Amino acid sequence: MMEDEELEFVEDLEAILHLTPEVQLAIEQVFPSQDPLDRADFNAVEYINTLFPTEQSLANIDEVVNNIRLKIRRLDDNIRTVVRGQTNVGQDGRQALEEAQKAIQQLFGKIKDIKDKAEKSEQMVKEITRDIKQLDHAKRHLTTSITTLNHLHMLAGGVDSLEAMTRKRQYGEVANLLQGVVNVLEHFQKYMGIPQIRQLSERVKAAQSELGTQILADFEEAFPVQGSKKSGGPSMVLRDACLVANVLDPRIKQEIIKKFIRQHLSEYLVLFQENQDVAWLDKIDRRYAWIKRQLVDYEEKYGRMFPEEWCMTERIAVEFCHITRTELAKLMRTRAREIEVKLLLFAIQRTTNFEGLLAKRFSGCTLNDGPGPKKTETLLEPTNPFLEDESGEENVSEKDEDLDRPKKPKAPDNPFHGIVSKCFEPHLYVYIESQDKNLGELINRFVSDFRTQGPPKSGTDEAGAVLPSCADLFVYYKKCMVQCSQLSTGEPMIALTTIFQKYLREYAWKILSGNLPKNSTNSGGLTISSLLKEKEGSEVAKFTTEELCLICSILSTAEYCLATTQQLEEKLKEKVDKSLMERINLTGEMDTFSTVISNSIQLLVQDLDAACDPALTAMSKMPWQSVEHVGDQSPYVTSVIMHIKQNVPIIRDNLASTRKYFTQFCIKFTNSFIPKFINHLFRCKPISMVGAEQLLLDTHSLKTVLLDLPSIGSQVVRKAPASYTKIVVKGMTRAEMILKVVMAPHEPSVVFADNYIKLLADSNPETFQKILDMKASQRSEQSSMLELFRQRLPTPPSGPDGGPSLSFNTHCPQQEAGKINKLQLSIAARL
Repeated sequence: MMEDEELEFVEDLEAILHLTPEVQLAIEQVFPSQDPLDRADFNAVEYINTLFPTEQSLANIDEVVNNIRLKIRRLDDNIRTVVRGQTNVGQDGRQALEEAQKAIQQLFGKIKDIKDKAEKSEQMVKEITRDIKQLDHAKRHLTTSITTLNHLHMLAGGVDSLEAMTRKRQYGEVANLLQGVVNVLEHFQKYMGIPQIRQLSERVKAAQSELGTQILADFEEAFPVQGSKKSGGPSMVLRDACLVANVLDPRIKQEIIKKFIRQHLSEYLVLFQENQDVAWLDKIDRRYAWIKRQLVDYEEKYGRMFPEEWCMTERIAVEFCHITRTELAKLMRTRAREIEVKLLLFAIQRTTNFEGLLAKRFSGCTLNDGPGPKKTETLLEPTNPFLEDESGEENVSEKDEDLDRPKKPKAPDNPFHGIVSKCFEPHLYVYIESQDKNLGELINRFVSDFRTQGPPKSGTDEAGAVLPSCADLFVYYKKCMVQCSQLSTGEPMIALTTIFQKYLREYAWKILSGNLPKNSTNSGGLTISSLLKEKEGSEVAKFTTEELCLICSILSTAEYCLATTQQLEEKLKEKVDKSLMERINLTGEMDTFSTVISNSIQLLVQDLDAACDPALTAMSKMPWQSVEHVGDQSPYVTSVIMHIKQNVPIIRDNLASTRKYFTQFCIKFTNSFIPKFINHLFRCKPISMVGAEQLLLDTHSLKTVLLDLPSIGSQVVRKAPASYTKIVVKGMTRAEMILKVVMAPHEPSVVFADNYIKLLADSNPETFQKILDMKASQRSEQSSMLELFRQRLPTPPSGPDGGPSLSFNTHCPQQEAGKINKLQLSIAARL
């Protein structure tokens, strides 16, 4: 019974004392032991087998059991001792807590005691320093009082001295004293409630007012508005009076300046009255010569009288400009009918030269002081090389290097620009009308010269080059724009732009489009018999070499005009005021030149295309069903190649400077010729097997020539552009595929329809009908084959045009390219 209870106890204990590996490891570190009974993975069976490895060892089993029981009793004793030792722990803890609470109470009492002592110490310090603070306040107030009394003494003495010096006109001493008195008076602003202080302030103001009145009277006496100047010239008294005026109310200084300048320019108003001959524009130089003499005279006589910071010389010049602008505006309104272009430009040129002279001599610091115009805004930096030397240069280059020359550094802005010349702006319509007339005469002269000199001769340097009249036109444009921008950057520039637009369009239509040759290919009827009788080298109605050179020259000129017009637009926007930039738009004129370019290219394409038409017509009239053997290329191919070799080198050489337009010509001609060739190919019916082989050979010859078209007849062989090569390969491969289908047997019908779909990738029944016509199939067969063709068509998703599109549209020609090459090799072998 005892043993059963012990076993149950052990099982319960094991269930309770199932420790985690971390806890077990911590126990082993704290209580290291080698006893197997202390191991976490203790195995009773292994332990017993260790104690009794053999049957003979069972003889001492009683001794082993006694030892284990002894060990158990010892453990029980240790456990019992530990448990009994913990019975008094709670009581000891409560006792320790009570002792801690008593210690805290004692500590709190000591802290309170320290705080009371600190408050007493602070109160004691306050009582000690109270007297010191009173002494500090007394010292500060005493210092302020002494300083204020000193300032009051200085102010009272200064006011007395100021009044005495004012009466004696001792302006040199007054200038320094007055500034000091004003500075001292500022310290008494908060004491103005005191009657004595207020009285001193009123005395200072009275002295200032008296000084201002007295100084103005002295200047009025020295420089009366009417009458002659004093012979003694400026005096030291007046120079000192100017120093005093700097300290007084700014209105006194402005009044002195105003009266002196009015007196100094009074002679000018008399000499250049409206009724005087010297006042008119043709003698405008005398105005500026007069002010130059006056400024020199002022510097010699009065340069030291006025302070340097007053800038009196510049003020006199600026006031002269304001008066001149007003008088000239009034005079030109009265005599507007007498204003001519040359006279107006002469006056403007002399005026702008004078304004430039002012900019070199003065800084313009006084422009914001008076009612004159504000400093002009900084112009935009040039963004293209259309214009460079704009500072009055009249001779400008006439070639493209004028556009490509590096830009010069921009000159600094002239703050005096327009200060006088602004008065000419309302009358610039005379200049605009003159330019309109001059440009009209220039265009008429260009037309007359072209008719007289005729088109550029082939084989010369002028062939295919830009027409000289184009450069002359834009040189004149440049001159007008520079001139007008110097006169005004406002509405006159907009008016001039309108004139530019008008004559750009006239140049495009009268000089360029008006001189394009007329294509006469379709004017004369060509009969079938003449086409059938066409031989190699026969002539057809087409442009002469001189006419081709003329078309290329007009195309190059239109391209030059297009690029230069764009630069002109950008430069006009730089010259005009920012608020008017949006009104500058030459897009319509650029479109006009683009139209001329397109028309020129189209004429070249039509000419070469028309030259090839008789050969293609002859091809469609040949009896292809009766061809018995495959020979060399047909005569019509030779004719086409001959026309290409005649025209293309001329066009390429004359468009050497505009390579991109020559490429456009090649692409447009190919896009026109290949569809036309295929259409004529469909007209070749019926075709025998040998005839189809001959046509296939001819097609390959044409394809080779077209691929070499951009560099045909050139000593320098260039690779054709990829876009052009793609067009030729795609178009001529289709022609080859058509012939391949024609060569294929039409029996069985299913195989023929499948081959057609595979080779041509064309779902149009009309094309299939044309193939059947070329094969000379009977109408009864065609109906059944068309029905079979529609049944064999794949049904992929609809294309963008709503019709069925075949998925093998791109790779079928490439798949058949090898077969075509083999066929060509076999034909060559037979030849």
